[in-house]
Amino acid sequence: MLANLFQPELRGLSYQQIWGSGADFTSITNSDTVVNSETAFTITAFYSAVSLISDTVSTLPVDAYVRVDGERKPYRRNGGKPSWIDQPDVDTTKQAHYGAVISSLLVYGNSYTRVYRDRSGEIVNLVVLDPATVEVKRSSLGRKVFIVQNEPKPLNSDEVIHIIDLAMPGGLTGISRIVKLKESLGIGIALQEFSARFFSQGLSTDVVVLAPTATPEQAKNLIDGFNNRHSGLRKAHKAGILTGANVDVKELSLDPEKSQVLESRRFVVEEIARVFNIPPHLMGIPGSNTYASVEQNNLQWISHGLRPITEKIEWAYSKLISTEQAFIKFNMNALLRGDLQSRAAAYSVMTQAGIMSVNDVRTLEDMSAVAGGDQHRVPLANIDLTAAELTSEEMRIKMARDLILVGFDPEETLKALSLPPIMHTNLISTQLQPEGL
Repeated sequence: MLANLFQPELRGLSYQQIWGSGADFTSITNSDTVVNSETAFTITAFYSAVSLISDTVSTLPVDAYVRVDGERKPYRRNGGKPSWIDQPDVDTTKQAHYGAVISSLLVYGNSYTRVYRDRSGEIVNLVVLDPATVEVKRSSLGRKVFIVQNEPKPLNSDEVIHIIDLAMPGGLTGISRIVKLKESLGIGIALQEFSARFFSQGLSTDVVVLAPTATPEQAKNLIDGFNNRHSGLRKAHKAGILTGANVDVKELSLDPEKSQVLESRRFVVEEIARVFNIPPHLMGIPGSNTYASVEQNNLQWISHGLRPITEKIEWAYSKLISTEQAFIKFNMNALLRGDLQSRAAAYSVMTQAGIMSVNDVRTLEDMSAVAGGDQHRVPLANIDLTAAELTSEEMRIKMARDLILVGFDPEETLKALSLPPIMHTNLISTQLQPEGL
C-alpha cells in the first residue's frame, strides 16, 4: 500500500553488505525499500534494541575462574587475573570491545576477534574485526580458515575468535537477523520515509490539479503557483485559490489514520523486540505490561535474551586461558538485584540459613568488611554437623547428673552412658553438707 506513494533511493550493494550479512543478502524488499546494515540502523527501534543488549552486557563485571575438585575459585596468575579480560583491546575500553562483539553478533550474525600474541605466546591485544573483511572456509583437515583483508596469509582458529549467533547445519557462518527481519525492517523504513515526506511536502503531493482545457504552459503555471504556496511543512494547510476555466483539485493521499500508519509502526517495533527477545516494555511500547509483571519479564529477558549471548562470548574467550578448567564469566547478579526491601529480605534468609556471611552481604552492597563478619551463623534450633557430637555429649552429661541425683551409683552411671570416669571427693552433696564444712 505504501510502496506506491514514493520511489525509493536505490543503492548499490557493497562487499560489506554481502559478506557481512552471513547469508545471501536481499537488497530490495516487497515494500520497495533497501534493507542492509546501514539502513536498518535508521529505524529507531532497531538501533535501540542493539544498543540495549550491547550496553547491558558490555557493562557487566567479568572475571576469570577455575574449577578445583568441582569448586569454583577465582583464577589468579602472577597475582591477578589475565589483563586482557578487563582490557581486551589496548586502544579502547572493555565496554567498547565487548559492545563491538555483541553488535557484530546481533547485526551480522558473526563476530570475529583477531588475537595478537608476543613471541612467548602471551596475549597482548584483541581486536574486533569488520565482518565484511572476513571470509570463512574449511581446510583439507576440516578446520576453519579465515581469509582476512590486509592479512598476508590465512588465519586459523587460534588467531581468530569466531562467535556465531545462529547457524544452519553445515553452515560456516551465522545468519544475520537483518536478513530474517528484512520485510519488517523494510516496512519500518517505508513508514519512516512516508511520514517524513508527508510532513515535509505538505499538500503538494497529496492532490492533483484537473484542468482539461489548459495548455501545457498554463498547466505548468498552475502547478508552479500551487507548489510555491503550499509545498513544505511551513506552507502546509494555507488557503489557496486557482484561476482558470474548468480547474478542479482532487485529493489523492491516504489519511495516515485510515491507513493505520501508527499501528504499522508499532507492529515494526514489536517485531524487532520479538526477534531480539526483548520484553516489550523495554522497547517503550505503551500498554504492553503491568507493573506486577515487569520483574518477571526482566528475569525472562535475562534467561532467554541475555544469557545465550553471554555464554557464547564466555565459551569462545575462555579458550584463551591455557589452564585447564579455567573460564571467564559475566556477573549477571547486578541485573537481578531488586529493591532495597526485597534485597534485605533475601539477605536475612540467606544469613540465617548459614548460606551467606555478613561480609558476603556487605560485599554485594559495596560496603567494607567488618571484623568477625566472615563467620557463618545458624539458628540455635539447627545444629551444625561438626557440633553434633558435642550436643550428644551434653545430653548424656545431663542424663548422668539426673540419675546420680536420684541415687544411682556415679561410677556405673558414667560407664552406662559411655562417659569418662571422674574422680569423686567422697564428700556429700553441698546441699546436704552441714554449715561451715
